[in-house]
Amino acid sequence: FDLFTSVAKLNVEAARLLQELLKAGTDSRRPIVDSIKRLEHQADQITHDVVGRLDRTFITPLDREDIHMLASRLDDVMDLIDGTARRIQMFRAGEPPAGALMMAEVIHRATLQLLHAVENLEKSKDGSVLEACKQVKQLEEEGDSLYHEWIGKLFEGATDALLVIKWKEIYDTLERTLDQAEDVSNVLESVSIKHA
Repeated sequence: FDLFTSVAKLNVEAARLLQELLKAGTDSRRPIVDSIKRLEHQADQITHDVVGRLDRTFITPLDREDIHMLASRLDDVMDLIDGTARRIQMFRAGEPPAGALMMAEVIHRATLQLLHAVENLEKSKDGSVLEACKQVKQLEEEGDSLYHEWIGKLFEGATDALLVIKWKEIYDTLERTLDQAEDVSNVLESVSIKHA
């Protein structure tokens, strides 16, 4: 449970840095991208530790496949945040559209809800895990609405096709990050119901 919480905390920090990255000027983005990459490496290490412990432990607090799935899905959120950060850096896409900032903020709120759910997974009998999962699903829907609205705006009267391609790719990755957060919430919901 502590390892899950550690990865969830790293996700929150990476999501916060992603917001910072989007607000930063093009010349000051590299250190933030590097910080997110470091967090991604830490999350990978913890995930490998979880899998290693699964291998060595006879009795586990949750079903083995649930532990493996939750660890993997949490790590996937981090991978997508890192992927978004790398695209922003690689593409040198310039000033972000307001929609990208809004989606990054929704991702940050989703990671906070996932952290709350993970922290309460072991001891929660009061429905707080399920409530946090419900919030993540609502945030994913909010992110979908933003995605559709801002993809539409991106193509409206655009004159720079290359810039449109760059930001569409970034929007797609932001949207996949929210989808992945919802996947984590589905796993948490399932585990919570099984072990209630």
